[in-house]
Amino acid sequence: MKFLRDFFDKQKPHFEKGGKYEKFYYIFEAHETLLFTPKSTTKSRGVQIRDAVDMKRMMITVIVAMIPCLLFGMYNVGHQHFIALGQEAAFIDKFWIGLLKVVPILVVSYATGLGVEFTFATIRRHPVNEGFLVTGMLIPLVLPPTIPLWQVALATIFAVILGKEAFGGTGMNILNVALTARAFLYFAYPSQISGEVWTYIGDGTAVSGYSGATPLALGADAVANGTNMMESMSSFGQDWAADIFSFSNLFFGFMPGSIGETSALMCLVGALILIFTGVGSWKVIVSVFAGAFGAGLLMNAIGANSFMDLPAHYHLVIGGMAFGAVFMATDPVTAAQTEMGKWIYGFMIGILTVIIRVLNPAYPEGIMLAILFMNVFAPLIDFYIVQANKKRRLQRAAV
Repeated sequence: MKFLRDFFDKQKPHFEKGGKYEKFYYIFEAHETLLFTPKSTTKSRGVQIRDAVDMKRMMITVIVAMIPCLLFGMYNVGHQHFIALGQEAAFIDKFWIGLLKVVPILVVSYATGLGVEFTFATIRRHPVNEGFLVTGMLIPLVLPPTIPLWQVALATIFAVILGKEAFGGTGMNILNVALTARAFLYFAYPSQISGEVWTYIGDGTAVSGYSGATPLALGADAVANGTNMMESMSSFGQDWAADIFSFSNLFFGFMPGSIGETSALMCLVGALILIFTGVGSWKVIVSVFAGAFGAGLLMNAIGANSFMDLPAHYHLVIGGMAFGAVFMATDPVTAAQTEMGKWIYGFMIGILTVIIRVLNPAYPEGIMLAILFMNVFAPLIDFYIVQANKKRRLQRAAV
């Protein structure tokens, strides 16, 4: 890496004050600090906390935690492709198909988002925000593999500008940027983000009777048509993919869905990485699952339709529940900050997710709206937690 260090040192004077590329300094600085630890040191004489982890390296940790979901997502895109065609295929063939579909979405997401970030950094003359290192991967993972690339670019631009830069950049936004992009696509282009868009078929012809529906879509149909959801899931795909919606298949992720959201197992692997490194809050993750499970049990007790009768533990493995709990709800910028607030914040996300799924057939997946809704209320939760703590301390002091 010495040759790379020498290259940056040689080019740096051109970007510093007085250099011919001075206005592009922060773009240069973003690339340099991504690869190397900054040479700058704190000059204050005050007591300092020294830590080897800066913002960029924290973001890299989150990216590493998402890699299992990304790799499995690539495989599953190819796996569902060959199921739809009614063909057998080797592991490498399935992964190759997924690679060809997912990588362009990743490239467009990063290229577009970083282009916006660099533009704002140059105009405002401030360092490039590190947050998009994670957002650039999150956006593709919450989209279907059939999404048009121009829509990926448009949603990314919308999310970065209106979801983050309008609030002042990374650390100032109140909404999760990746979910803002997905929400934009859902409401602006619903035909490309809902329905049977979760399976890439390509130039082939699907086998007779094939449907690319997800378990949540079957739940919405069951409510609308008054049918039994569990029976629909059991009989779904008997001719071309038996037991595709068995609990084990749902847990491992071998089902149609967004690129990175189908495998609860891979999400749990990512959760362990985030918790072990201290980057993600285990309280938020656990409380989201607890809230969803509790709401599922409540719906079972009410039992007004077959979606309500869905066993509570199924809610934890269908849709984007696991992915949202691990990678979206734990966003340190938009989540609650107080310790008690994290429990309340996560628990409410889990409850709202199940309520939206079961009671709103027009939008069977609830995790996105639940997280965005609680993003707005997270500061209010923290405010009242802090106020309650102050009140208790004042009462103790008065005794």
